[in-house]
Amino acid sequence: MRIIILFVFLTVSFVCKAQYSFSGYTNPEEWERSVYLSIVEDYRKMEGVHSEQIIAKTTADSTGYFEFKGNMLDIENRIYRIHVDRCSENQQDINHFNGHCNDSEALLFIAKNTDSLTLPFSFGNQIFCAVESNNPKANAFLKIDSLKNEMRFAYSEFRSEANRKLNNKKWFKSLQKFGATLNEPLAELYIYSYLSDRSSDLHSYYVEDLKHNNYYDELLTRLKNHYPNTSYTTQYANELAADHYMLTPNSEKTSSFWQIALGLILGLSILLNLFFLFRIWKEKTSKIEDLKAKLSKQEQVVLEHLLMDKTNKDIAESLFLSVSTVKTHTNNIYKKLNVQSRDDAKSLFTR
Repeated sequence: MRIIILFVFLTVSFVCKAQYSFSGYTNPEEWERSVYLSIVEDYRKMEGVHSEQIIAKTTADSTGYFEFKGNMLDIENRIYRIHVDRCSENQQDINHFNGHCNDSEALLFIAKNTDSLTLPFSFGNQIFCAVESNNPKANAFLKIDSLKNEMRFAYSEFRSEANRKLNNKKWFKSLQKFGATLNEPLAELYIYSYLSDRSSDLHSYYVEDLKHNNYYDELLTRLKNHYPNTSYTTQYANELAADHYMLTPNSEKTSSFWQIALGLILGLSILLNLFFLFRIWKEKTSKIEDLKAKLSKQEQVVLEHLLMDKTNKDIAESLFLSVSTVKTHTNNIYKKLNVQSRDDAKSLFTR
């Protein structure tokens, strides 16, 4: 009995552990009590608020405390967001979950179904500025944001075009190297989406870097190893292929185009030839059937033997007929087919 109780206890303990718990505090005097949890499957939509990403909503109590818990998340690391805002859901009949609510605070983090995560207030009662979690990858995005803040400060020291260009080159490499040290491909995607953003000044450096740096292909390999069947890997692979194609010289694109065009023409030619051969065969078959339809059943049987080059005597023995009867059938066949000899008859039925 004790063994059974112990087994039940261990089973319940395991089930209880296989749950997530994300909790924290908001300032009830500043923010609405609604708090939202989202899963970010499109790394181009890490910023802003998108209704299709939201998976849970809770209400903070009078002290501002909130918690999300359950066991519905993925068992492997994914990107999640917790956010609060002051945007009206019915403002001008437009739902505020459209990615354009500026009056909001959000935290991006990495987690899985077994993680616990708490978001305590930092200095000045600021929310979502600190992460305490049993998952060492959870605060990777905060570390990257901290480095980006240093980057912005460096830009502000001297506001000149020369300083901006030097900092672009320096911080592009710094962010890339820092992402690699985190040993977490999802964190690298956070940096990649920032560096490759077409609206960013860093995009021109990304285009040049892509021409000769193997880093991007290596990142794809890391994603395939860690997250083989996820939207992150598929999206990155497609974007990388598109950008590589963008960098392909026009002459190669033209050559590739003509190769594809010639291949299509060749394939179409083969199909047309097969179609015409089929039509000829079909017409020949139909013609043979029409010729045979002119003959009686017995004459058709005699014809088959004639086409096998059998003599009248052989045909007579095979069909238990007299030779004279076979000759009569043969003459009737010649008349109905409008031929003069066996060779003429054979030529009509050669396919």
